[in-house]
Amino acid sequence: MVSVGIDIGSTATKAVVFDGGIRGRAVVPTGWEPREAALSALRDALLQAGIAEGQVGGIVGTGYGRISLPIFDRRVTEITCHARGAHHLCPATRTVIDIGGQDSKVIALDEGGMVSDFIMNDKCAAGTGRFLQVMAGVLDETLDGLGSLAAGAEPVSLSSMCAVFAESEIIGLLAKGLEKERIAAGILDTIARRVQGLAGRIALRDTVTFTGGTANNPAICRVIAAHLGVKLHVPEDPQFVGALGAALIAAD
Repeated sequence: MVSVGIDIGSTATKAVVFDGGIRGRAVVPTGWEPREAALSALRDALLQAGIAEGQVGGIVGTGYGRISLPIFDRRVTEITCHARGAHHLCPATRTVIDIGGQDSKVIALDEGGMVSDFIMNDKCAAGTGRFLQVMAGVLDETLDGLGSLAAGAEPVSLSSMCAVFAESEIIGLLAKGLEKERIAAGILDTIARRVQGLAGRIALRDTVTFTGGTANNPAICRVIAAHLGVKLHVPEDPQFVGALGAALIAAD
């Protein structure tokens, strides 16, 4: 059976077409119209797969915008979908770390890939993709540029994890002439400390799989792995793990 998973995140919407393997996938900016973003991602993924919408047997929605479309057969939390997708790609996974646009989460899995525990930060931008995006903007860098800038630099200690206060702090450091490289390293260090704080409230077990678009940044992966003292498993195209999990649930 052909199934589809659509993950409507705060910044990006992802769709995966699955029929025993990934046949098609697409990502579009969510913008101000999550419903339209989801339909656009669905059309693009089906086109890539060469499959008509009428051939789809089930569609599951996840992410912040999962309530926005009536075409979903089920709506499932991103916690469950990331766990399912990560376990499918790497059955040895016992912990999932996901840094999304507006939240970050650490998920514990049992041997069968079911969620046994989780902790989630969704009350503020600290430790999220949005935090990184704002901080990179202050330095006039892209997210990839932020990682490159930070490579090998001694991180400056940022006193605040709050996005608003950290932005003001960084502007002040720049005004004092502190090197951008040290500030960039400090930003990554702040993200890693936030993830470390979350992970410390759950029994962290190998294998640790890092999902979400932030996992595409090797510099961030290195810093988080160093803080946690583990080797991170990063799947190919980690941004699609939640949508894949949704498609697998739809296939069930």
